[in-house]
Amino acid sequence: MRRHWEYLGRRRSPLTQMTLLLFLSMQRADLFSESQRIQYTIQTRTQDIPDARTYLLILKDIRIKRGLTDDLCAEAMMMNALDKVEKEIKKPLLRNDKKSMALLTAEFDKINKKLGIRKEGLPKYEEQLELKISKAQLEELKKDALEAMETQKKREEFKDEAMPDVKSLDIRNFL
Repeated sequence: MRRHWEYLGRRRSPLTQMTLLLFLSMQRADLFSESQRIQYTIQTRTQDIPDARTYLLILKDIRIKRGLTDDLCAEAMMMNALDKVEKEIKKPLLRNDKKSMALLTAEFDKINKKLGIRKEGLPKYEEQLELKISKAQLEELKKDALEAMETQKKREEFKDEAMPDVKSLDIRNFL
């Protein structure tokens, strides 16, 4: 994981540098990254859930509340796989039923293979999530800066001053 973020630091785009800065700051402050927060939320909200269907519905709820999209429609495929397994075993699938959970895991593996998702690629997906979050934060920061600049522009004491170009403002210059 660390090596992956070191690679990120060598790239020079402001977005990747902002992401790296946030990651290192959070790491030094012993704070969770967004993906770690999601993982913690999943663990705490699902630890006492006995059946697989409720577990998947809670995962969907967490995804929606976090503002994450299911671009690959993996959620629907997982529910279809669960339906298939429950139909095969002729009862609701319980999480502690090892044999039936192995069937569901095999179905999930087929889905992952179909979607091109590999376990080795998980750090890459985590990086993409962190980059999305950083991009959203930078866009929010830009919007706030533009709003503040417009407010300043309207004030009487700043009428004669030129407005700086937003693209010339780079957060790295102020750190």
